[in-house]
Amino acid sequence: MEITGRLTADAQVRTLSDNRQVVNFSVAVSDSYKARSGERITQTEFFDCSYWIGTGIAQYLTKGTIVELSGRVSARAWVDSEGNAKAGLNFHTSKITLHGGGAATDKAQPVNQTAESAAPVYEAEVVSNGTAPDDDLPF
Repeated sequence: MEITGRLTADAQVRTLSDNRQVVNFSVAVSDSYKARSGERITQTEFFDCSYWIGTGIAQYLTKGTIVELSGRVSARAWVDSEGNAKAGLNFHTSKITLHGGGAATDKAQPVNQTAESAAPVYEAEVVSNGTAPDDDLPF
């Protein structure tokens, strides 16, 4: 599944008890349509996202950044401390494409960079302003 939305807050890196790290962030995805009455209706869904491939991307996942995500979605349900039933959507992200709009765009201009591999490769591409070093050529 693919979604495009805007980050609602800066990404957080969590370290689990087995020393694995995950990047967690939330994305708002809005859709609008015209009702029969002619009124424009906008609906927004919020996805809690996780990215396990590398943590270097977290510095670019800042509030307001527009991101295009590929991965799979799952639903979760729970009962809060007051006994109220709650539900949420989780997006298990496997690919992130940044489209700008957040605080990170002033740093390194990572627009349209893709984080498909481990974080060190992604960071090397961003530092070199989007051009791959000559020794990274596939031939």
